[in-house]
Amino acid sequence: MRVGVEEEYLLVDPVSRQLSTRADKVVTEAAGELGQRVTTELTRYQIEVRTEPHTSLAGLGEDVRHARHAVARAAARLGLRIISSGTPVLGQHTPPPLSAGQRYAQSLATFRALDHEQTVCACHIHVEIPDLDTALAVSNHLRPHLPALIALSGNSPFWQGQDTGYDSWRTLTWQRWPVAGPPPYFESAAHYEDLVGRLISSRTLLDRASVYWDIRPSHHVPTLEIRVTDAAPTPDDTLLMAAAVKGLTTAALTAVHDGRHGPRPETEMLRAACWRAARDGVKGQSIDLPSGRLQPAGLLLEQLWNTALPALPSDDLDIADTVRQRLAGQGNGADRQRAAYRHRHSHHDVVDHLIRQTV
Repeated sequence: MRVGVEEEYLLVDPVSRQLSTRADKVVTEAAGELGQRVTTELTRYQIEVRTEPHTSLAGLGEDVRHARHAVARAAARLGLRIISSGTPVLGQHTPPPLSAGQRYAQSLATFRALDHEQTVCACHIHVEIPDLDTALAVSNHLRPHLPALIALSGNSPFWQGQDTGYDSWRTLTWQRWPVAGPPPYFESAAHYEDLVGRLISSRTLLDRASVYWDIRPSHHVPTLEIRVTDAAPTPDDTLLMAAAVKGLTTAALTAVHDGRHGPRPETEMLRAACWRAARDGVKGQSIDLPSGRLQPAGLLLEQLWNTALPALPSDDLDIADTVRQRLAGQGNGADRQRAAYRHRHSHHDVVDHLIRQTV
C-alpha cells in the first residue's frame, strides 16, 4: 500500500511572531526545489506541500523532512519562518487576506464569513485504494477511530492569542462547513455518488473538491483521504499519524475482503466523541462509542494501536514503535504548545517553539 501526505504550514515573521501574508512569494521561492508539490492555500498566510506516494514509512519520513526543510529555507531567504500548527497562536486580521484565484473568490461568495475563520492547517493522509466501493467500505471501518486520531494529533490550542481550552480548536472551526466532520456510513459507490451529486446540485458544495468530510475518496487521485488530523508539530508526529492511518487502513482492507461490515455507531455519539477528543486530547477523557460512557483517553489510544500496529509490515512497525517511544511522555502538540507558554507566559515563546519543532 502506498501512502502520501499533504501538510499545511503557517508563515510567520520571526521578530513580531505575527502571521505574514507573503505565502505566494515563499511558494514561488520553494518551487525551485519542490516544483508543483508546493502551493498556496485559502489565505495568504498558508502554504501547502505534498509528498510523493511511498510504500514504506521510512521513505515517507525522508520526504516529509525534505519538504519541510525546503519550504523553511525558502521562507528564511525572505526573512520569514514556517510553523506547523493547526491554528495561529497570535491574532490575525479578520477577514484574512485570501489567496488569488477564481476558486477562492467563489468560495468567499458562497460561504461568506465562514471563510473568515479558516486560517487553519491540517495534515491530510492519502492511502492508495483504486476502487471506490472498496474505499468507501474502508471509510466505514475507519469512522469509529476518528476520535482517537483527533486526540492524538491535537495541535491547535490557541486562537487569537487565547487558550481555547481545546487541544484541537481547528476541529471545531472546521466542522462549521456544511459538509464536514465524520462522513456518513456509505452503503455503496452509488450511495456516495447520489449524495454528493445532490449536495452539488443544491449548491451546498462548489464541486467535488469541497467535500470536506474527515474521510473522503479523493476527487483526482485513486486514494482515500483521511483529513481529520491537525498539522503535526514535527516530522515524527506526521510519521506517527501516517503509521496509524496505514495500519488502520490495512486492517480495514482485511475486514472488507473477509466480508465484514464496518461498525455503525450512532451519528450523534460519533460527533460527541469527536468533540470530546478535540477538547481533552490524550490526557483527558474520551467517550466509549458502544456504551456512551466516559473513559480515560488512554484507552481510546490503546484501541487505536491494538488495531493499527499488528497490521503494519515489520519495517514500518519498527519505525512506528521508535517514533512512539520518542514522543512518549511529551503529550500531543497542544500539550507541548501549552508547556512552551507556561515557561514565561509568553505567546512569543509558543511561536518560537513551533518554529523549532517544525524543522
